[in-house]
Amino acid sequence: MSRDEKPGWFGRLFGRKDEAAEPETTDHPDVPDPASPGSQSEGQPDFATGADDVASVPMPPSVPAQDDAGRNQVPDEIEGADLQPGDEPGAAAAAEGAALDLQPIAVPALDVEPDPPAEPEQKRGWWTRLTSGMKRTSSALSDRVTGLFTKRKLDADTLEELEDALIQADFGVETAMRISEAVGKGRYEKSISPDEVRAILASEVETALAPVARPLVVDATKKPFVILMVGVNGAGKTTTIGKLSLKLKAEGRSVMLAAGDTFRAAAIEQLRVWGERTGTPVISREQGADAAGLAFDALKEAKANGTDVLLIDTAGRLQNKAGLMAELEKIVRVIRKHDPEAPHAALLVLDATVGQNALSQVELFSQAAPISGLVMTKLDGTARGGILVALAAKFGLPVHFIGVGEGVEDLEPFAARDFARAIAGLEKD
Repeated sequence: MSRDEKPGWFGRLFGRKDEAAEPETTDHPDVPDPASPGSQSEGQPDFATGADDVASVPMPPSVPAQDDAGRNQVPDEIEGADLQPGDEPGAAAAAEGAALDLQPIAVPALDVEPDPPAEPEQKRGWWTRLTSGMKRTSSALSDRVTGLFTKRKLDADTLEELEDALIQADFGVETAMRISEAVGKGRYEKSISPDEVRAILASEVETALAPVARPLVVDATKKPFVILMVGVNGAGKTTTIGKLSLKLKAEGRSVMLAAGDTFRAAAIEQLRVWGERTGTPVISREQGADAAGLAFDALKEAKANGTDVLLIDTAGRLQNKAGLMAELEKIVRVIRKHDPEAPHAALLVLDATVGQNALSQVELFSQAAPISGLVMTKLDGTARGGILVALAAKFGLPVHFIGVGEGVEDLEPFAARDFARAIAGLEKD
């Protein structure tokens, strides 16, 4: 087609023009507003008007020009515009010179009073923490007791089921039999309430534990008073050392820690962290160092500094029992070369969640170290808190502390009466 020839109908319909022709403007004053009444929907032409009315047909948007690389060129009126994500560039270019007059919508303020500031949580006392920690054991026993002694007369079958419930809570066979006999004494074929059974349970547990509920006594004439801490890995031994150091410092005593678990780098670092938190000096060596030599150096330095209490951590790897026992025996021999009476206390830390396995741990560690007392941890993580009663019945070792949580305040001296009433689900009297 020559430059002077008039474009045909097809060319005019699709906006095709010669390269030399002037660019077609998008401004069509004769085109009716699509939004006005009577206009064709979506800008479609009315073909019924015939070819003579073609001039009034709105032209479709022209194809944007491309650069040499085939990329669409940005129209001048769009380039540099402040577009928001999701805006269509074509909408910004349409209706040249037109601007939308958007007015903000006034939203009335809601008359809502702010929430009152939260009150600080009250610090819980030891009895509250104890009963909360013993909840799993007490609830399991209470449910069984209630089911057994509600609307039912006491007979041999009932007492046998009570005995089974106590054994499942790790009270031990002997203790379970003694408690069931106390419940049945003079009450056969009679009704007995669950509260009466719980009271008898608490009384029998207190009787069994009272002889072993003894506090840890630090002899001030021995400086330093050496406490050897033993127990399997994972029982909470290192954490117990940190908590115990806080308690001793609160009593006005100077404390030193010895990272004698040289088998685990994590144990060394954990004790260092406790030392930083409590402001307590920590004697440590690299992983794999001789634990007995470290204990000797720590004892020598503690004596030179006039330290009141020296707490020595030890390894607890039961996967190598022979090596563990030999190491503990060596530690005891070495520190006794410096102080024939040391260690003045050897505390075995036991995890309540291991249940009956705690009995074998006492036997094992007693072969290598002069165990003088027990610390029972994680009573809040088991429904078998009766293991403490079984330990007392079999070994009679003093129970100095019990733990019912991860907090520093969750390790407290053991009190038989409080423990007995908490495990039976009774209130403190």
